[in-house]
Amino acid sequence: MHSPEKILFASSILLILSVFAGKAGYRFGLPSLLLFLGIGMAFGSDGVGIQFDNAKAAQFIGMLALSIILFSGGMDTKLKEIKPVASQGVVLATLGVLLTTFLTGGFIYLICHYSTEYATLTLPESLLLAAVMSSTDSASVFSILRSKGVLLKENLRPTLELESGSNDPMAYLLTLILIAFIQSGGMSIAEAAWMLVLQLVIGAIGGFLLGKVAVRIVNRINVNNASLYPILILAFAFLTYSVVTLCKGNGYLGVYIAGLVFGNSKIIHKRSIGTFFDGFTWLWQIVMFLSLGLLVNPHELLPVTHIGLGIGIFMIVIARPVSVFLSLLPYRNFSWRARLYISWVGLRGAVPIIFATYPLLAGIEHAQWFFNIVFFITILSLLVQGTTVTYVARLLHLIDKPEAKEEFGMELSEDIRSVMSEIDLTPEVLAHGNRLMDLNLPDHTLAVMVKRDGRYFIPTGKTVLKANDKLLMISDDDKALLQSYEMLGVKDYTLKQN
Repeated sequence: MHSPEKILFASSILLILSVFAGKAGYRFGLPSLLLFLGIGMAFGSDGVGIQFDNAKAAQFIGMLALSIILFSGGMDTKLKEIKPVASQGVVLATLGVLLTTFLTGGFIYLICHYSTEYATLTLPESLLLAAVMSSTDSASVFSILRSKGVLLKENLRPTLELESGSNDPMAYLLTLILIAFIQSGGMSIAEAAWMLVLQLVIGAIGGFLLGKVAVRIVNRINVNNASLYPILILAFAFLTYSVVTLCKGNGYLGVYIAGLVFGNSKIIHKRSIGTFFDGFTWLWQIVMFLSLGLLVNPHELLPVTHIGLGIGIFMIVIARPVSVFLSLLPYRNFSWRARLYISWVGLRGAVPIIFATYPLLAGIEHAQWFFNIVFFITILSLLVQGTTVTYVARLLHLIDKPEAKEEFGMELSEDIRSVMSEIDLTPEVLAHGNRLMDLNLPDHTLAVMVKRDGRYFIPTGKTVLKANDKLLMISDDDKALLQSYEMLGVKDYTLKQN
C-alpha cells in the first residue's frame, strides 16, 4: 500500500466514511470523535489491514491538529464570557491537573504494587501514566459542547472550554518532567518548578504578542484575494506554536492565547476566516482521530481491559470530582450541581493518546502498555461521559433557555456602528396593519430582508407581511429600536451589536 494512488484512495474513503459517521453519531447521540477512532481501528492492522505503526508521525499529526483546534477554540471564545470565570478556569487547568495526576498515580501504584496480575510500576512510572491522562481534551470538549447546541447555566460552557483549552500545558509539562526523572534518576523540585514557570510564562507572553502581530498584519496588509487571509492566519497558528516551543515555552498554551487575542480583536474578513477554520478544524480532528485509531492494535486492548476499567472508573468517579471540588473550594459562584457537572465533563480524547506517544518514543519501560491503557480509557470516557453530556446537564437542571437561532447569518464590518436584529412577526405585531409602512419603526432603521417559508426577499414599504415571517432589521439606535419593539409587542427577537 505504498503507491500514491492507493494512499489517496484509502484516505478519501476514510474521510467520506467519517463524515457519514459524524452525521450518524449526531442522530444517535454518539460523539463523532469516538466514531472517527472506531473507523481508524476498523481499517487498521486488525481490520481491513492498513499498516500504520509510526508513533512519531502520529505525534506530528496530533501536534498540527491541536495547533489548529486550540487556535480555533481561542478564536471562538469571547473574553466577556470567560472574564467572570477566568481564575476558576486557570485553577482547574493547573491545580486540578496536578491533583488528578497524584490521585490517579497513587491509585495505579497501589493496584500494580499489590496485584501480581499487572506489571510492577514504580511511583514515578505510575505518576507518568496518570500525568499523560490528567488533562481534559480540548478537541472533545469543544466538539461535543458546541455540536449539542445546548445553553448551560452558571457560565459552565466558557469555564469548561477555558479549562480544556489551557490545561494541556500542565499535563504536557508533568509528562516531560516525569520522563526526564525516570531517565535521569532524579530531578529537584526547584528544577521542576522553574521548568513549569518558564513554560507557562513564555507560552502566555509569546501567544499574546504573536496574536497581536497577526491582528496588525491582517488589518494592514492589502491582499487582492480575500481567500488568502485564512491561509495567512493558519500560518500564524503554526508559527506561534513553533516559535513558542523553540523558545522553551508551551506551544499549546501559546496557540490558544494567540487565538483568543485574534478572535477578540477587530479584524477584516472575520466571518470568512472563522468559516474557514470551522471546516479546517473538523478536517484535522478527523485526520487526528483516524491516525490514532490506525496506530492502535485492538487485540492489544483486551489484556488491559480490567486495569483500564479500574483506572477509568476511578478517574471518572473519584479523581476528577475530588480534584474539581478541591480546586473550586475558594469560589462561591458555582453551585454544587455546577461543580458536579464540571466533574462529569472531564472528557479524555486525542490529547492523552498523543501524550502517550512521548514515553513510547523516549523508550520508557512499559510504554506500549501505557499507550494501550490510555487508549482504552479514552474510549471509555467518550462512551460514558461523551454520550451523557446533555443528559447529565438536564438531570442537574443546568440547561438554560436556548438562544434564538440566527436565520439570516449576515455580518457587517466592525467599523460600522450598528445593531442588527431578527424579529418574529406575530398576529399581535401586525394588528395595526400588515404592510411594512404600518409598523412604527424609529428613524435610521431599515427592514433589510424578509424570510417566508424558506424564501428570502427584500421588502418595500408596500410589502404585505404575514404572521411567522422573519424580519431582518438594521439600525444605528438600539435604544429606539428596542422601544419600538416594546410598543409593537415584539417578544421574540435576536440582537447583535457592532
